[in-house]
Amino acid sequence: MVTWPCILKLDGDDELIYLGSERDFILECRELILTDDDHVIDSTGLSYLIELRAEKPILAKTERRLVVNEVTDLIRANEFKKAELCLTKIHFLTVSDAIKSLLY
Repeated sequence: MVTWPCILKLDGDDELIYLGSERDFILECRELILTDDDHVIDSTGLSYLIELRAEKPILAKTERRLVVNEVTDLIRANEFKKAELCLTKIHFLTVSDAIKSLLY
């Protein structure tokens, strides 16, 4: 089961998209051209691939679980692209805290 909030990581792009709920996920998928390598990371670090079934996006759980350092690195890359924060000051205790930081 997906633990919301999540982040959408598009393959080849450092930008992360915050997903507060399944509804947000479905709405974002309508607006994007997705690839097979795009994935969603939930608040526990579980990674999900995005599959289209009957024109509806579905999250398919993978065996990959990211740890807080991996999610922090994704967020640092996201923030570097914006050039608004000092990257060395970005630290989190949990994956959930890291994901929630994208709201600010």
